[in-house]
Amino acid sequence: MTEDSTIFHEIKQLSLLAHYSKREQIVQGVINSLEKKIINIGDAMPSVNQMINNLGFARQTIVDAYKELKESGILESKNRLGYFVISDSSNQPLKVCLIIYAFDTFQETFYENFRKSLGDQVTVDLFFHHNNYDVFQQTVNKVNSKYGVYVIAPIEGPETAGLLEQLPAKKTLIVDRFVKLNPSYSYIVQEFSDSSYQAFVSLLDEIRKFDEFIFFFKHFSAEPNDVLNSFQKFIKDYKINGTIKNYYEQGSIEKHKVYFTIHNLELWEMLKDVKEKNLKLGQDLGILSHNDDNIKEIIFDGITTFSIDFAEMGKLAAEFVKNRRPIKYIMPTKLFKRNSL
Repeated sequence: MTEDSTIFHEIKQLSLLAHYSKREQIVQGVINSLEKKIINIGDAMPSVNQMINNLGFARQTIVDAYKELKESGILESKNRLGYFVISDSSNQPLKVCLIIYAFDTFQETFYENFRKSLGDQVTVDLFFHHNNYDVFQQTVNKVNSKYGVYVIAPIEGPETAGLLEQLPAKKTLIVDRFVKLNPSYSYIVQEFSDSSYQAFVSLLDEIRKFDEFIFFFKHFSAEPNDVLNSFQKFIKDYKINGTIKNYYEQGSIEKHKVYFTIHNLELWEMLKDVKEKNLKLGQDLGILSHNDDNIKEIIFDGITTFSIDFAEMGKLAAEFVKNRRPIKYIMPTKLFKRNSL
């Protein structure tokens, strides 16, 4: 058996996380030691007295932690001989931490397919950060070392890489937005720059039928800057009369323009105005949306979108959870030409 002090080190490391009780520190420290091969099946565990001397915890706290590890099927006790490792995996259901932006339609599609593909034997705890970095940071710190797998849609920021790299690479999957991490981390993400530009180019003939191409983009929001950069490059390269506005003003819809929005709420407002003004989509004006869903396929005989397949992303993420095979995959973006443009 590796020196007992290394097990103690793993337990003491968890004392830095304020949300852990001392019993939880012991339980998770033993699990972490197993995952890092510090201890192995058949090894004897430190005695209760050794734990007291090295950690300074109360005897009952240590006894309770060992009891929990026994009930989980990781340890067994042999009369007068102490505790021994009998398994490197818990009998408890796998717990997955899923952190995403919010529950928009497309993220709901991701979640439903993720949840369904995992089956009933896996527990998923869902957290939202709403593109608030403080909430994101607090959530990651809170869940650290408490789950078997982490699936996270991150917020880009100068401290994001360091924050996420506190989580074990083999148990962490980055989804939706790419963040540059140590190469050992897995990801299934979107690509926004080239895919947006190619979508605009593919719609060039349709866009040129109208007088102006308007993009509603909110700075310092969850909207990807790469889409904004691609829009600016496109209107420059193809000499399109393009305009960037912060938001759609209700009632301002006009003929002879193409409107592009990432936000569904803005899309619904525009469609409401189209109906109230008795305008014809695809003829009087055009509308382009980002992130496809079933509703956009149906309403107004179809809204033109470009999007990844969020259902497929959910299924691929579930496969990572189940088999833990490393993956580095950029989801393909597809253009869906419909009635609105």
